[in-house]
Amino acid sequence: MTFLLGFLIAAAVGLTGVGAGSLTAPLLILVFNQPPTAAVGTALVFTMAIKVVVAPVYMKRRQVNPRALGAMCGGGVPGVLAGTLLLSYLDVHRYERAVLLLVGTMVAGMALYNLYRLARRSGAVPGTDRLGWVAAVAVPIGAEVGFSSAGAGALGSLVLLNLTSLTPAQVVGTDLCFGLVVSSIGGVWHLSAGDYNATLLRGLALGGLAGVLLGAWLSSVLPARPLRAALSVALFGLGLELCWKACF
Repeated sequence: MTFLLGFLIAAAVGLTGVGAGSLTAPLLILVFNQPPTAAVGTALVFTMAIKVVVAPVYMKRRQVNPRALGAMCGGGVPGVLAGTLLLSYLDVHRYERAVLLLVGTMVAGMALYNLYRLARRSGAVPGTDRLGWVAAVAVPIGAEVGFSSAGAGALGSLVLLNLTSLTPAQVVGTDLCFGLVVSSIGGVWHLSAGDYNATLLRGLALGGLAGVLLGAWLSSVLPARPLRAALSVALFGLGLELCWKACF
């Protein structure tokens, strides 16, 4: 089951750049009953594994903007360190309901933002690059990634679409590489601390490596917009389910 789950999530990531951490951590909590810290750690390492495979594909297509990526990393790296430290040192067993509620709220809110962007934008991009703002906004995005594993895909692409002049294809490629950087930092931290499930991670990674390459190939021939909308609806439902579990 984890092989199929990893394959499907990774295929969506390769196609749209969205969904790795946002889908994986909630599903590990809800379906496999993993504690929040282990779910986030497993999701971050899984994200790192699939994005390190697919990132060269987007680089070869020249769909990664180095200046925008540098700005995202300039804010996102300190942010992910702060978020990872907070989750690592928090007494998760004592505050498990609060952590679940926070993660669920983040995932649901991110999904609503992405649906709003899809509804409002027709593919046009702004004419100027505001990289200072990109770096500043990347700080809380990185913190969210470190705390919940969610946000690098949907929120990162939202920032790039609104604050840079990148084409949609460059947004996906640049944001995917940003997700690789921040998930690697958080993933290595959780690996060193032992905050992950090795059995689940193995199944997810094996399916993910095949799925992400398929998704990257499909991205050159299929429209990603409808799938992004479907993913956002699914994410919103997962976020609400986490909030429900936290409250009841």
